[in-house]
Amino acid sequence: MFTGIIEGLGNVVKFDKKTKNRSAAKMQINLGKFAKDLRVGGSVAINGVCLTAVRITKGIAEFEMVGETIKKTNLGHLKNGDKVNIERSLKIGDRLEGHFVLGHVDGVGIVVKIEKQPNQVKIWIETANELSKHIIRKGSVTIDGISLTVVDVFKNKFSVSIIPHTIRVTNLRFKKIGDKVNIETDILGKYVMSES
Repeated sequence: MFTGIIEGLGNVVKFDKKTKNRSAAKMQINLGKFAKDLRVGGSVAINGVCLTAVRITKGIAEFEMVGETIKKTNLGHLKNGDKVNIERSLKIGDRLEGHFVLGHVDGVGIVVKIEKQPNQVKIWIETANELSKHIIRKGSVTIDGISLTVVDVFKNKFSVSIIPHTIRVTNLRFKKIGDKVNIETDILGKYVMSES
């Protein structure tokens, strides 16, 4: 379980899609100080995807990914040196600053417009129909692991407004038009829709 409040950025050290075991890919991330107290088997959200650390050496954590993760997320497009958002899993007793985030990405959206406005940046993201139906105005959404509030919603497109602090501490400052972002819609909204 996560909150969508990004703790910092990590660097992709190595990405290997040709593995000898059953995993579809392996990725090494330099977590730096965020590797402190992380143990093998621990969960870390990387760009909003809940991954399990399988090896940790001097601040560098290795993660294995199955084909479904590569297919449903933007992790398969990462290259050595890319910056990724990091959030360690929630501990009992921690504050829930964002919203309930599972780290189970629903799909990928595409950045189609970036509007720089006074004291904020508005980002427009295009999504597939199956994602759009779960995105509601003023509701919560997770973009690359970041808990955000939806501003505008159209048929296959929605917007979020980003404050300067979030731009500074996340990988959103590196995004450009055409980039793919991981989307996890609000779990509470999904449960409401499944009951109706």
